[in-house]
Amino acid sequence: MKGFFMIKTPEQIRKHFSNRRMSVEYGEALETVRHILHQVEHEGDAALHRISQEIDGYPVEEVPKRVWRDAYEGLDASLRDALETAKERIEAFYRREPRGGFLDAGPDGVLGQLVRPLERVGVYVPGGSAPLLSTVLMTSVPAKVAGVGEVVVASPPRVRPGILAAAWVAGADRLFGMGGAQAVAAMAYGTELVPRVDKIMGPGSRYVVLAKREVYGTVGMEGLPGPTETLIIADASADPRLLAADLLAQAEHGPDSEAWLLSSYRELLERVGDELERQLTDLPRAEIARQALGRSGLVLVEHLEQALELANLYAPEHLCLSILDPLAALGMVRNAGGVFLGEHSCEALGDYIAGPSHVMPTSGTARFGGGLVLGDFLKVIPVVGLTQEAASRLSALGARMAREEGLEAHARALDRRMKG
Repeated sequence: MKGFFMIKTPEQIRKHFSNRRMSVEYGEALETVRHILHQVEHEGDAALHRISQEIDGYPVEEVPKRVWRDAYEGLDASLRDALETAKERIEAFYRREPRGGFLDAGPDGVLGQLVRPLERVGVYVPGGSAPLLSTVLMTSVPAKVAGVGEVVVASPPRVRPGILAAAWVAGADRLFGMGGAQAVAAMAYGTELVPRVDKIMGPGSRYVVLAKREVYGTVGMEGLPGPTETLIIADASADPRLLAADLLAQAEHGPDSEAWLLSSYRELLERVGDELERQLTDLPRAEIARQALGRSGLVLVEHLEQALELANLYAPEHLCLSILDPLAALGMVRNAGGVFLGEHSCEALGDYIAGPSHVMPTSGTARFGGGLVLGDFLKVIPVVGLTQEAASRLSALGARMAREEGLEAHARALDRRMKG
């Protein structure tokens, strides 16, 4: 095989898999982002409108809900049904998730955790060549299930009808036509027009991701989404046409996406390579997909265990097990944003309508993080209510630790409980 679809060996890709990390272009992009953030923080709406006009050609505007409703009603029936069904499935999935929290009384008093939803969350939705209306559902619906008081959506002006309609279905509260780093700044700092949020969700361009990184601490983040990625493990039972289609579904996101296929069956890899060439011929985003496939590829492994070992090393956003018995392999999965069992549970279904949010960790961050959960919209507040007897008994031990740390005022505060 030649070109993009040359079969690689584990040795050729192991270093790449083990050295992955979040990579966002700095230089002029970072300087631009910092300049935008500074202007919006200190000048508010005046800077926000000016920057939006310069970059997007329109000032920032809040889109009223009646416009969302009109956009929804203007959709064809099949798309309305798809949005409604996706909302129902996402909502049902997250209602199954335990919220946690407890308050236990014992001999020493009361210990517990209060679990409280965030008051206001911001959702950034890209609106360029691929306006991600699905992201509105995948972030706003879990937020509402968690009990978030207000969901604020931001998308570049003029906001696409599909995004407006998705906001209507998802039950979002406010929506602004604003994009880029200026949208992140407005939600992080707040302006007279745009309310300050507690946490910002959603993907975006390098400017958006850099802005999210810069304002972290002023506002919370669910993560810093990088280029999307899929790793598929397949055996002889897999259909080469479906495998090629799934790889292309990932590759068309952008030229920096990655789509890997690992198998111990050379003939299968060769057939998938042929299918990729065939399916690329009439794909609208073929050139983008080719660039992405050039960054990734087909890998011949020795056996399933080696494929899973490499998958754990890679820690993919999406791990697809297109094998005869995927449940048997599930126990060997350690690092993945989401796992898709069998070739019918394709990642594209996860993007839109399966149930779990498509917001998942990228760039190897699945080593220490997972997909979006209710906990991303909740705060856990410890509660301590000790009895006088317990406080007196524990204070001697606490004071000993405080003096070891050189914090005498802490120790004396505890000494006074011992004497009380």
